[in-house]
Amino acid sequence: MKTIPTEKHGIVHVSLEGRLGKALNPGFEKTIREILKSDTRRLLFDLSALEYLTSADLRVILKAAKAIHRKSGKVVLCCLKGYVKEVFEVTCLEDMIAISDSVESGCKELLRESKAA
Repeated sequence: MKTIPTEKHGIVHVSLEGRLGKALNPGFEKTIREILKSDTRRLLFDLSALEYLTSADLRVILKAAKAIHRKSGKVVLCCLKGYVKEVFEVTCLEDMIAISDSVESGCKELLRESKAA
């Protein structure tokens, strides 16, 4: 599992590839904690290459969303598919975290949000 953070136009873009899970990716939570230590207010998770995630992984994503919201920022998840999409639909987390069909539309949503603020 790879966690690949990049930044462009004030948006921290985290691409997740493979399968999440504590045993498989001990660096995921650490990477997110490091991102949250900064003044980041716009966070985009690209889940297009993510095959599986656990409840512990959901907790990390939710904690990130709460931390960003406390900074008056926004988190967008994009490109959910298969099992990962099902998890977010069943848990109704799309009420708390915005979900977008593509990276481009997710970035536009984050940029639009910052202009409105």
